[in-house]
Amino acid sequence: MDAWLAAGAACMSAGRAKRFPLGLSDVMREPRGAPVLPGVAGSASASTATKPTLGGTRPREGVEQMRPFFDRMVPASPAAVPLSTQLALTSERVRQRMVERVRASGVADARVLAALAAIPRHQFVDPGLAAQAYEDAALPIGHQQTISKPSVVARMLELVAAGHALEKVLEIGTGCGYQAAVLSHLARDVYSVERVKPLYERAKTNLRPLRVPNIRLHYGDGRLGLPSAAPFDAIVIAAAGFDVPAALLEQLAIGGRLVAPVGSRSGNEQVLTLVERVSSAQWRESQLDRVFFVPLKSGVI
Repeated sequence: MDAWLAAGAACMSAGRAKRFPLGLSDVMREPRGAPVLPGVAGSASASTATKPTLGGTRPREGVEQMRPFFDRMVPASPAAVPLSTQLALTSERVRQRMVERVRASGVADARVLAALAAIPRHQFVDPGLAAQAYEDAALPIGHQQTISKPSVVARMLELVAAGHALEKVLEIGTGCGYQAAVLSHLARDVYSVERVKPLYERAKTNLRPLRVPNIRLHYGDGRLGLPSAAPFDAIVIAAAGFDVPAALLEQLAIGGRLVAPVGSRSGNEQVLTLVERVSSAQWRESQLDRVFFVPLKSGVI
């Protein structure tokens, strides 16, 4: 029994002697490798294995087969990017060129030009017309209405601003909301009235991404103005009547300015007209440029 215990102790001592301290051969011994799974990247045999992966396809061949799928997800060239996206990426430069054309047309007010440069006009027109958004042209917005030419918008706003900061402005004819957006950079508060319900809703949709806090849209008869918010130090009418509605003249503050296209009874011409209120019972009128606008109508639809 004692001999057996002694032999066991000798074996244990020999084992400890081998483990503590470790011999050089133990330190240099290559560690046990992890089990290699077929087709798993990073394993010792993954880069050299010729065994097919699941489905009988090698990894490289699998990438080639998936490429058409990724081609559908990631456009291969700028030409594959939708036009609206291309314009969004380059619209600042395009807007600057538009502003230079407006400046060349005679608009000199730096604040008006800066406001034009700040608003992405292509977001206010139909996608099919986005390529024309920065041309100096009126474009259809549906319901027999149009978005006015940038040069005309700038001319009208330059006239009502007269080089001064505006406090409270009334716009008649919201349309798609573009002119209201430009006005928001020139006035503390902008009130805009639209009589066509779908356009009123569209303007709200167009303006929402811009998060403009100082525009208040109203659905109603523009010829009646907005008595609850009057008086206004500027009124801009974006449709042509045979005269300026009396309700709007009354809602113009003394010293305020109103600009509107006024048409002849024959319907052959329209003239951009500036009205200045000089007293409680007196207005001064100036006829300026020949223009063409959609008609100013009463009621709502």
